[in-house]
Amino acid sequence: MNDGVNGVALAVFILFFAAVTVMGFLAARWRKAENEHSLDEWGLGGRSFGTWVTWFLLGGDLYTAYTFVAVPAAIYAAGAAGFFAVPYTILVYPLIFTFLPRLWSVSHRHGYVTTSDFVRGRFGSKGLSLAVALTGILATMPYIALQLVGIQAVLDVMGVGGGEDTNWFIKDLPLLIAFGVLAAYTYSSGLRAPALIAFVKDTLIYLVIAVAIIYIPIKLGGFDEIFAKAGEKYEAAGAGGLIPPEAGQWTYATLALGSALALFMYPHSITATLSSKSREVIRRNTTILPLYSLMLGLLALLGFMAIAAGVNVKNGQLAIPQLFENMFPAWFAGVAFAAIGIGALVPAAIMSIAAANLFTRNIYKDFLKPDATAAQETKVSKLVSLLVKVGALAFVLTMDKTVAINFQLLGGIWILQTFPALVGGLFTRWFHRWALLGGWAVGMIYGTVAAYGVASPTQKHFGGSSKEIPGIGEIGYIGLTAFVLNLVVTVGLTFVLKAMKAPEGVDETKPEDYTADAGDPGVKTELPVGTH
Repeated sequence: MNDGVNGVALAVFILFFAAVTVMGFLAARWRKAENEHSLDEWGLGGRSFGTWVTWFLLGGDLYTAYTFVAVPAAIYAAGAAGFFAVPYTILVYPLIFTFLPRLWSVSHRHGYVTTSDFVRGRFGSKGLSLAVALTGILATMPYIALQLVGIQAVLDVMGVGGGEDTNWFIKDLPLLIAFGVLAAYTYSSGLRAPALIAFVKDTLIYLVIAVAIIYIPIKLGGFDEIFAKAGEKYEAAGAGGLIPPEAGQWTYATLALGSALALFMYPHSITATLSSKSREVIRRNTTILPLYSLMLGLLALLGFMAIAAGVNVKNGQLAIPQLFENMFPAWFAGVAFAAIGIGALVPAAIMSIAAANLFTRNIYKDFLKPDATAAQETKVSKLVSLLVKVGALAFVLTMDKTVAINFQLLGGIWILQTFPALVGGLFTRWFHRWALLGGWAVGMIYGTVAAYGVASPTQKHFGGSSKEIPGIGEIGYIGLTAFVLNLVVTVGLTFVLKAMKAPEGVDETKPEDYTADAGDPGVKTELPVGTH
């Protein structure tokens, strides 16, 4: 590890950061619409993005600091168990092919901006819509926090901000500056900013991975040597391994399945989806997005490379940035650091926009100011997008950053509880709205309580991986267990409520709404002022 500041790498990092900052502010003029003071324009980019823009946007949205820092760090610390992220990103695309086009169609038909808009319209329940909105905002917070951890890891390795004993304000000042700039261009340009920057981000990531997967193994003596040294390290430590141990295979499988079910429940995933201009764009993207899964598999191997390269860090999140600094020339290390930093900023921007849209449409407009104009909605969303980033700091300050993958897994526990209302509602209205609310409450309570019991190496905290119940044994990913409980309660209560003939609410959608394309008669991409 280098002492002091890596001046060359820092200079390259600042150069790229300055370039994307300029792009972020200029994005406000990109495809600028006449009616710029609407949530459709600021929060969904005018619903105008084609196949390639949507592909880069979704890639920039889904492949985050979780991908570049947390997953390889998990493999560095625990072995092949961390590879669960690869099969889950493969499982997710056939899944979303079945329901995302339906969500796009009904959302464009009725002007829905968020998943909560759809839930309210489908089940005629503002209470259920509020539950989905609050869950989305809550689940987004630790995910944004993970982006903060990724940027902080890069800054620490470059020697910016001082060490662990440095005054907290001085240590975190570069990070605060970075997020201040992010907040400014997100406020100004909305979704167009991360959409434009995603081109730079993904290009840098593919470049760095292509170089790393060839250059680093050559320097380390080939993959045989890399796997041999990694195996020796795991054997000596008595944990992890090149193959998940039999005792951990159930956890591995449930983590993959639960994460796949949760990924497109996140508000930022839906925001990027609804920004596309047609349902065919969504269908095409589900066929080409798996290219990112290949990239993820290669990225995960960096965890093994860090072991073979002799990287020794107390905080596993520093392993990959430190590997880059040790193995690459200083200038290219700067390029790699910029790729990670920008790779964290892009999804953080989309996440804050998505959470802000939920607050504006499903809390502010539904409960506080029903007669809000389009301009007022946009203004509120812009302000809330700033506050969301501040809220994410709470997770950074209270959770153990050495196991940062738990930030994403914790969010997954919560957001997965919206699956029955969203995906179930896209195909059937059999579930009763009150039953969905009851199931959601049970899943949220169990998942939150169980997650708090997960231990980290340094403290008791809100974790997010697996849970063992005395007398039963390992039950796998907490989020999936909570989801099963959610479904059981929802189905049971639906039978009871239907037998009692409880009022089911008014469905404002029609069967043809779920298959309509942008050119079909009756499609509207923005609600009239004063309606919802």
